[in-house]
Amino acid sequence: MHEMSIATAVVEQVDAAAREHGMDAVARVRLQVGELAGVVPSALDFCFELACAGTLLEGAVLETESVAARARCLPCATEWAVGMPPDLGCPRCGGGSVELLAGRELQILGVDWAERPAGAAARQEG
Repeated sequence: MHEMSIATAVVEQVDAAAREHGMDAVARVRLQVGELAGVVPSALDFCFELACAGTLLEGAVLETESVAARARCLPCATEWAVGMPPDLGCPRCGGGSVELLAGRELQILGVDWAERPAGAAARQEG
């Protein structure tokens, strides 16, 4: 499942950053996901929860920000929403020489750190 590899990579990156900065818990991770990235949001949520188990991210919330796909025709400079399924033919001149401007994004936008309740770290370590 594509979403599991994405969730695992996100958890590994955030976990490493948390440890590097001496943080002991993560409350929220915000991702930017392009419409053409091939990610099913509900599957990513499910996989993220599984990938977080036993890490500093356990219990963290995943928030995704969707980015609409946009393209620009190189000959006539018309820009348009690509939509799903993708329509990469220029709506103005019919040209096929197109630059994709947005829609393939898949990046971590931010992380909100949290503190574990007293005793939680000891229970997790033991």
